[in-house]
Amino acid sequence: MGQYVYIACSLDGFIAKPDGDIDWLTSIPNPTNDEYGYSQFIRIIDGIVMGRKTFEKVESFPEWPYSKPVFVLSNSMNVVPDRLKDKVWILSGKPKDIIDQLNARGMRNIYVDGGKTIQAFLKEGLIDEMIITTIAKILGDGVPLFGSIGVEIGFRVEKSEVLNEHMVKTYYKRK
Repeated sequence: MGQYVYIACSLDGFIAKPDGDIDWLTSIPNPTNDEYGYSQFIRIIDGIVMGRKTFEKVESFPEWPYSKPVFVLSNSMNVVPDRLKDKVWILSGKPKDIIDQLNARGMRNIYVDGGKTIQAFLKEGLIDEMIITTIAKILGDGVPLFGSIGVEIGFRVEKSEVLNEHMVKTYYKRK
């Protein structure tokens, strides 16, 4: 039971290019079309929390990728696209309040996604585990995974695995 991060970042700690583009992720060769454990991870998740910018990026994909309920954190967005009416809900508030709202809905394992959203949850001490896949590419600039959150948080490495010549997946648990 807890809040989890499952994300990829560049060697220099970016999750997207400065304009939010993530094409650098899809350009990595994947001859086996392997999803590297994502299905196993998503099975334990009850709901997904993401920021508006992450939602807008995901919404632009040809197909909606989530079978779990998605909660978009936004103070400016107030309408969900018709095609996602029973899949996406809009919430606002502080991270602790969001978790309390989701727990009240019976959701105990929450996947937290998106740079600013992850940073806000980390700052409040609300991330229990992180699974970060580091891509062997330097972007030079972009949207940082962590940025400057203003607090020190200890994690321990649970395990690390080389997925292929381009990716290393590391599992972290909060101390």
